Amino acid sequence: MKRDNKPSFKRNTKKKVCPFCEKNIVDIDYIVLFKNADKAEKSYDRNSGERRARYVSESGKIMPRRTTGVCVRHQVDLASAVKRARIMALLPFKGE
Repeated sequence: MKRDNKPSFKRNTKKKVCPFCEKNIVDIDYIVLFKNADKAEKSYDRNSGERRARYVSESGKIMPRRTTGVCVRHQVDLASAVKRARIMALLPFKGE
C-alpha cells in the first residue's frame, strides 16, 4: 500500500566546486600549503591556516572529498602534499 501523504525530506544542497579548479591551480605544493601551519592556527592567516584547517582534521587525518568539495585529481594531489608535509615535519603525523 502506497502512502501519498508521506512528507519528502529531500535537501536542496548547493553543489560543491573544487577551489583548486576555480583558481586554475595545476600542482599543489606542500610547502606553500602548509608552511607555518602552527603559527597560522593561532593567528587567522587566510593563506596557510585556513587551508590546513580545511583539508586536515584536528586529529591529523586528511578530510574526504565529500566534505571538502575537492575534485578527484586535486584530492590525490592534496593527499600526497599532506603526506610530503608530514615527512618534512611541517605537519604532525598524529593530532594532539
